[in-house]
Amino acid sequence: MKKVALLNIVGLSERHLGPHTPFLTDWCSKYPSSLVDPMLPGVTCAVQSTYLTGKTPADHGIVANGWYFRDECEVKLWRQSNKLVQAKSIWDEAREIDPAFTVANMFWWYNMYSSADYSVTPRPQYRANGVKVPDCYSHPASLRDRLQEELGTFPLFNFWGPNADIRSTRWIAMASRLVYDWHRPDLLLVYLPHLDYCLQKFGPEDARISGHLRQLDSVVKDLIQYLESENVKVNIISEYGIVPVNNPIHINRILRQEGLVRVRMENGLELLDAGQSAAFAMADHQIAHIYINDASKMAMVAEILERVPGIAYVLDHTTKKDYSLDHPRSGELVAIANPESWFTYYYWYDDKKAPDFARTVDIHRKPGYDPVEMFLDPGKKLILPRIAWKLLKKKLGFRTLLDVIPLDAGLIRGSHGQLNVTDEFKPVFIGPGNAGRKLSPTDIYQIILNQLFE
Repeated sequence: MKKVALLNIVGLSERHLGPHTPFLTDWCSKYPSSLVDPMLPGVTCAVQSTYLTGKTPADHGIVANGWYFRDECEVKLWRQSNKLVQAKSIWDEAREIDPAFTVANMFWWYNMYSSADYSVTPRPQYRANGVKVPDCYSHPASLRDRLQEELGTFPLFNFWGPNADIRSTRWIAMASRLVYDWHRPDLLLVYLPHLDYCLQKFGPEDARISGHLRQLDSVVKDLIQYLESENVKVNIISEYGIVPVNNPIHINRILRQEGLVRVRMENGLELLDAGQSAAFAMADHQIAHIYINDASKMAMVAEILERVPGIAYVLDHTTKKDYSLDHPRSGELVAIANPESWFTYYYWYDDKKAPDFARTVDIHRKPGYDPVEMFLDPGKKLILPRIAWKLLKKKLGFRTLLDVIPLDAGLIRGSHGQLNVTDEFKPVFIGPGNAGRKLSPTDIYQIILNQLFE
């Protein structure tokens, strides 16, 4: 059995290989590069689950980064339990071939309570006084303590939010190196997210991306050189490429205008009432699952959405099967944006009535993905002193709202998720076992197995 690493450099596409990534460009030139056909939906949880199971969302059940839990009448995103994945993982199959096989999963999603031998994933502490403390979760539990003794606390606030930067990616890379050094797993899975966030924030054509590419290139260089010195066969993959966007679609506001979305008032603010809504959308980048509680409204909802500028097409119970999205977790309808557009979760008309969490980094309470969490509100004066004061109050035990996120979806310049992607923005797979052909996302599973047991 060979030692294999799969580095997930999120957002990487062929257009990033060049003068700003000298190490990556040189390393990639040694192996055939394959474009990976985009899948639907091209979002983190769904794509990673396909890579690691060799199945489509219709089979593994991960239809987006979250979905509507119908029995609870709640939208939940960014769940962590591996029990939600309804297909056998690559490491389970590898163990059937060789029971001595081991795997380390470093920050790929659905990382908790899996059968992986070693795993680490973001997991903040939510204190009773309202303070969110940076931390991570690991199996075995002692691994977290050992890593944070060596590297310091996992920089959660540099992993997501306005402060997202290279520090979290560097920490993950260094932790992955330590885990390999300590445990020598046969398969090392590493998630390196830095490029993903800056591309969504600024867009793939912004001049500022060059600096971020240089930072990423340095981190990847250190990790790959170490792994190859240990005779590990290294592969690079990306989940998707980021395309430029300029048209946010407020799909829930459109449905609300037609009397389909219901809200309830709490303290003068509006909360989406999913269980009482005839129809509503769970927005996730360039796709949106439309959940319809009143079946008599199905044709009406489809007709409304098909007229919306920026929506390329709408899948129903028949066409969802054509795109491998015919799973009970999917919406009754699925809206797909055109390449220049993306979907917000916003459902209020008046920003003064937006829920209090809308202006915070709160990935679990928002009924859809919110990339605007990467920005500080440019309309708030003295924003940094304001944040410092609020953080001080939190540390002193006072409850306070860190409401510093804007409500301007027009700030976002990059997105992903739909299928109409030109080659320069497609995800890539590069590695020693690659034949240099176009790949389907389901192909990755078998390629890695073949490398392990060649």
